[in-house]
Amino acid sequence: MSELTLLLIRLAFLALLWFFVIAAVGVIRADLFGPRTATTPARKANKPPKVSAKPRKGEPRQMVVTAGPLQGTVINLTEMPITIGRANDATLVLNDDYASSRHARLFPQDGQWIVEDLGSTNGTYLDRSKVTRPTPVPLGVPIRIGKTVIELRK
Repeated sequence: MSELTLLLIRLAFLALLWFFVIAAVGVIRADLFGPRTATTPARKANKPPKVSAKPRKGEPRQMVVTAGPLQGTVINLTEMPITIGRANDATLVLNDDYASSRHARLFPQDGQWIVEDLGSTNGTYLDRSKVTRPTPVPLGVPIRIGKTVIELRK
């Protein structure tokens, strides 16, 4: 082989190696800080979604952990969003290898609670369906995040 061919092979290998290093750093950054999301005008203005001050009849009042290491944990639902994940600043902190640091969030909107996956690695499941966009959560339907199962109850 000529010296030029060996040099080109070495440069291609070096470029491929750097590509993998940059990809690995991107995955670690996404797991630590959450995915990059486009900002909408409502988020820029920091306007919270319109919610009622008090839950109406038939609306959920509590989020209950029904399975997993935190089974029996109850969180009262207010107008504040609930974040779920491994991060210490999450409302419900999960010590689960299958949960991302900022895995999902529950928030009230137009009189119902919505679950949204925050770009997690292993996904969020509402009943047996993977959550791919913000989805309303009916009463008593399980939300599964890793080994943890959550339900909204009256």
